[in-house]
Amino acid sequence: MDLVFGLLWLLTVFLEGIYCQGVYAPPTVRIMHSGQACNIEEERYTERVYTIREGETLELTCLVTGHPRPQIRWTKTAGSASDRFQDSSVFNETLRITKILRHQGGRYYCKAENGLGSPAIKSIRVDVYYLDDPVVTVHQSIGEAKEQFYYERTVFLRCVANSNPPVRYSWRRGREILSQGSDKGVEIYEPFFTQGETKILKLKNLRPQDYANYSCIASVRNVCGIPDKMVLFRLSNRTASPTIKLLVDDPIVVNPGQTVTLVCTTSGGEPAPALSWVRGTGALPEKSVLNVGTLTLPAVTSEDAGVYSCVANNNVGNPAKKSTTIIVRALKKGRFWITPDPYHNDDNIQIGREVKISCQVEATPPEELMFSWLKNGRALRSSERMVITQTDPDVSPGTTNLDIIDLKFTDFGTYTCMASLKGGGIPEISIDVNISSTTVPPNLTVPRGKSPLVAQEGETVELQCLVSGKPKPIILWSRADKEVPMPDGTMQMESYDGILRIVNVSREMTGSYRCQTSQYNGFNVKPREAIVELIVQYPPTVEPVFTEIRQGLSRNIVMNCRVLRAYPSRVLKYEWRLGSRLLTSSQFDSRDDTEYILRNLQRESYGEYTCDIINEAGAGRCSFLVTGKAYPPEFYYDTYNPLWQNRPRVYAYKLQWTQMNPNAVDRIIAYRLGIRQAGQQRWWEQEIPISGMIQKGELLTYNLTELIKPEAYEVRLTPITKFGEGDSTIRIVKYSAPTNPHLREFHCSFEEESICMFTQDKSDDFDWTRHNAATRQIMYTPNTGPSSDRTGSKQGFYMYIETSRPRREGEKARLLTPIFNVAPKNPYGATNSAYCFSFYYHMYGRHIGTLNAYLRLKGQTSLESPMWTLSGNQGERWWQARVNIHPTSSFQMMLEGIRGPGMEGDIAIDDVSIDEGECGDPPPNNLRSLAPPKGAHIWQLCVTLLLALFSHRR
Repeated sequence: MDLVFGLLWLLTVFLEGIYCQGVYAPPTVRIMHSGQACNIEEERYTERVYTIREGETLELTCLVTGHPRPQIRWTKTAGSASDRFQDSSVFNETLRITKILRHQGGRYYCKAENGLGSPAIKSIRVDVYYLDDPVVTVHQSIGEAKEQFYYERTVFLRCVANSNPPVRYSWRRGREILSQGSDKGVEIYEPFFTQGETKILKLKNLRPQDYANYSCIASVRNVCGIPDKMVLFRLSNRTASPTIKLLVDDPIVVNPGQTVTLVCTTSGGEPAPALSWVRGTGALPEKSVLNVGTLTLPAVTSEDAGVYSCVANNNVGNPAKKSTTIIVRALKKGRFWITPDPYHNDDNIQIGREVKISCQVEATPPEELMFSWLKNGRALRSSERMVITQTDPDVSPGTTNLDIIDLKFTDFGTYTCMASLKGGGIPEISIDVNISSTTVPPNLTVPRGKSPLVAQEGETVELQCLVSGKPKPIILWSRADKEVPMPDGTMQMESYDGILRIVNVSREMTGSYRCQTSQYNGFNVKPREAIVELIVQYPPTVEPVFTEIRQGLSRNIVMNCRVLRAYPSRVLKYEWRLGSRLLTSSQFDSRDDTEYILRNLQRESYGEYTCDIINEAGAGRCSFLVTGKAYPPEFYYDTYNPLWQNRPRVYAYKLQWTQMNPNAVDRIIAYRLGIRQAGQQRWWEQEIPISGMIQKGELLTYNLTELIKPEAYEVRLTPITKFGEGDSTIRIVKYSAPTNPHLREFHCSFEEESICMFTQDKSDDFDWTRHNAATRQIMYTPNTGPSSDRTGSKQGFYMYIETSRPRREGEKARLLTPIFNVAPKNPYGATNSAYCFSFYYHMYGRHIGTLNAYLRLKGQTSLESPMWTLSGNQGERWWQARVNIHPTSSFQMMLEGIRGPGMEGDIAIDDVSIDEGECGDPPPNNLRSLAPPKGAHIWQLCVTLLLALFSHRR
């Protein structure tokens, strides 16, 4: 007996070895659509189109296969994640957009990658359907427009509605449907330049009967259940375009803090126009109060200034518009400059020469600006030697000049420029200028030791230029070495004390800075300038910043740390440490990297190694975590039906996984299995011992039993080595009846989006489509396909093949059931299970092709003859097919639809079932019961031996 079980164990290992081949697989992708779709065109014009109504929920599910489990990312159109996605949706299998908007239509891509081969990408086009309320506008022919519509006038009624798909229009006059040619006085046409999106009704030479109620009906033919929309317009001899009156001045000049009220009224127009206010530069201020035609702006500020327009519209002719400008009084930014005698080449002020004092102020409105001059606090009037002028505002707006001719000693003193606005309410601005024997032009120098200035990155630095002279001018700072902005983003920065302060200086700010005198608040002479050099030191930038190295004992490790950039770059040293213990240190030579070698790794060698590369500015650090911790296991998701029922109230689950990089660390001696019911706190743990080395790609299995139906469980798997516990992996195990390997019965009516775990064959030409008659569009192929599901419900779902273009004759679509395991009645003998396979089919249309049913056993790669087949038009009704099957091993059923010679060839199936035992009545259209394929007896023997082994162990 021990020999028998020994042989069985060897056979088990052999079969597992065969089964494990190809466990690692590159990703594949398929996009499933759920949510609230109103129509799905499968492979229409070589692409899949998913149609949804605006405001409903878009839900796309990306079904992937491959091992390790692929990472999923959703993108839109240009290949980058749209900012309209919910963040949690971009990297999930299901992309969900609630209340979708029209601009969110487009092509969506699902990208899956797991590091094996090329990423898998599938796309689907989302078409958002909508229909806005139509609008009717009325116009007279050019040259004939008057205030009212009189006889012998030609009138155009234009109907517009935004929609997707393109809208169709129809017109009614009262209850009469208007069509081209139905009335000689009416023309209906769609102008070329609008590409059919508008419908224009032309009334030629208005007649008394043309004064009536006109209705425009906009329709998208009830696609997505969008109803028609209608707008009514009454045309009469009083119909007129709007006219308005603006009961305010233009412009309106106010002081800050005042309340402004703008009043607009209609003076004509039929129907009554609607009034609105708009602002020229954008939206109305948030504090605005709008009451029909009255706009109130409380406590205005300079930001509220601008052009405000009242617009009246009644869809007759062009909207009426009148505007006014709000000007908010303001005085700001007073400056002065002194100009020495322009007729002599001298920058100094001298007795007997001329000197000019200029004063400039920014004023709103500029025409209200007034200047006055004081000398030593007393009013100064213009005279032959003291000439006061206000320059042309087009040349130098807001500027006044005081010319002192033949300067005398008695002219020394303090001159004050006073600026005010005529309307008052704004504080005056006064600027003092002192003229004396000590008034001299500026001189600019850089203090000793302030250039070059060396700073560390992140510090606050002050660049300084000393300016002498009286009065001291404003200093302008700019970059001297390149055309780049200053730290505040401008090209020039002003300084009143000659100091440029830079907070948190960065390496990009290294360079030359120019300081120069401005004419403002100083002499209007040739600018003085100086250069300050700034050098910003920064610590080394290194790579890698962090690396985890997993390695088993007695092996060698090489760690390398490289300098990318640093300043200063020539004074560098390195220090290698394990924790706080110094291992080695030295100076850099000509190389830009350093390495540390660990030979014959021991347990005490595990830990975090750091390499600090140091210069005057600081240190850059490479970190290496050397550990013997095992990599996490990777759960295998692509197993067919790993879940089965073994007793009425409990179920079991075949847990499968591979080990990531098992040979990188010491041998894995066991796994710690933790399991807890979803929503519970307590974990139940046990160890799964492992004998021998785990090979890369080896599929490991463990049966979870006594799981309570229909609860979900959280499973945690942790590898254990001599080093200790490795990284854990967690997955959720869910109960998913009725798919069970030990088959008793199976039934699917395709009502759920998951379609009972049916799958589309990857080797066919196109896919089966899940649909119902309520939403299926039959306008393209009206004489084929079912008008309801098998039960007669238009809401019920079924699967069918769409044979419209681009499908061609002979192309095949194959749909596969889940794989079912067959339990032998005799553990040591052959199986003799019998099942009844049943389904309903609908084959209506003059171009119907062929429907085949196949039995495919596990391990079978090629198809033999179909066990059931039927071709040609069977009429507009559902029929049932039943056939006995006798599988000898795990099996699945395949339904194959073959496209006929034309587009009227849709084949549908519904209510697929598999029941234990033979069919009660002789199955119709049954060619034969499928015999085991070649080589099936080998699998039969293997399965029998394995089942015997597992039965003995229990």
